[in-house]
Amino acid sequence: MRKANHYILSASFIFISFLSSAQKKASVDPIDGFKSEAIGDLQGKYADYKKIALQIWDYAELGFKEVKSTALLQQTLSSSGFAVQAGVAGMPTAFIATYGSGKPVIGILAEFDALPGLSQEASPEKQSAGKNAGHGCGHHLFGTASVATAIELKKLMDEGKIHGTIKLFGTPAEEGGSGKVYMVRDGFFNNVDVVVHWHPASSNAASYSSSLAVISGKFRFHGISAHAAAAPDKGRSALDAVEGMDFMVNMMREHIPQESRIHYVITNGGKAPNVVPDFAEVFYTVRHPKRDQTQQIFDRVLNAATGATMGTGTSFDYELIAGMYEVLPNRALSEAMQKNIEKVGGVNYTPEETAFAKKIQASFVSKPPSIESVASVEPLAANPDVFYASTDVGDISWVVPTVGMGAATWVAGTPPHSWQAVACGGTEIGTKGMMVAAKSMTLTAIDLFTNKDLIQKATEEFKKLRGEDFTYKCMLGDRKPALDFAQ
Repeated sequence: MRKANHYILSASFIFISFLSSAQKKASVDPIDGFKSEAIGDLQGKYADYKKIALQIWDYAELGFKEVKSTALLQQTLSSSGFAVQAGVAGMPTAFIATYGSGKPVIGILAEFDALPGLSQEASPEKQSAGKNAGHGCGHHLFGTASVATAIELKKLMDEGKIHGTIKLFGTPAEEGGSGKVYMVRDGFFNNVDVVVHWHPASSNAASYSSSLAVISGKFRFHGISAHAAAAPDKGRSALDAVEGMDFMVNMMREHIPQESRIHYVITNGGKAPNVVPDFAEVFYTVRHPKRDQTQQIFDRVLNAATGATMGTGTSFDYELIAGMYEVLPNRALSEAMQKNIEKVGGVNYTPEETAFAKKIQASFVSKPPSIESVASVEPLAANPDVFYASTDVGDISWVVPTVGMGAATWVAGTPPHSWQAVACGGTEIGTKGMMVAAKSMTLTAIDLFTNKDLIQKATEEFKKLRGEDFTYKCMLGDRKPALDFAQ
């Protein structure tokens, strides 16, 4: 009898253990399984996406001139089954790639323009590649990671694991051309529930910060040419007007809010010193954390231009080039993205990449963070701060709940818009960070496709922050895209 009881107890223990194990398996969140699958699948396509990114890095095309870059991304998406609408919002290199149907509609942003004057080889020493531009802001990585995210989400959609609509927005000319602003103005984000994006950086973290609103314009002065030695009294110098304007604006800096930024570059100052210039041009950018203050400061810059013409006997006209809102951060979305970045983790360097990184850091003017810091994920900021740069993502964030992140595509401490950033972006230091972004954005999008409560919470926060009386008004008015602003 005791032996029989022993068998019964043993059988009961085995059954209970089996039941407990089955319950544990049943309690595993299937979403975690989708996420693990996505991470593995994206990593398996690393070589393909690396090839695309480095090809765009080599193209290094300026804003609104990204003909080959946009074609490569569009072809990659269309061959994967996306419907691609090209040339939207009056911009030949802009596009929207769509897959799926119904709600939710999740938007993904892709950039691909380069910066003028930053030609650089993929070398830890300053060495020009003989081009007129370079990817000093990593937009070759930006666009490629976003395309990778969209394609991976499409795969999950085909497998019936997520449902809704994917919209990838190919946005040109972020560097000064306000490409996204025209897409917002023309209503292309009207039916999108949430927008996800990222940006190359030298650390890993979800973004919970605002940015600087910005207005930029080209001021063109017109004078009278004459022989600078034989008949100077017959001339009226357009360059004098530019310099007069610059002098007054520089004096004005003392009397504007300290968090403001004003930059300018003389793009045309004449051709020969013995000819009084009858034409000169200066390109101005004004920034402030609030768009209304930005507009007020820009109006004062306009007054300086008017005063310069009065003092030099010249005239001027100006062309508004860019106008962008500050970013409206969203805590609910940032927290969700942060968790996914922590799941993915940071970037690990090989010994060769570490040696490259040490040489890069040796060129910095200030002490950088440790090279190993890119392997970790920075904590999410407790309160929103201001990132002292500008982005046309700002306009999107005021019409759709928006979330972004940074991934370490550059050696720790690398400043954006530098030759060091271009160099890192041409190596696996860049493409490894790119895949951190692709994985993190994919996981965040999975949450959005499978968790209606997250979208609702983010939308409620978004509406509260905007205020009930908010109406979007484009800072560029009704001007057409400045397709030739980048020379």
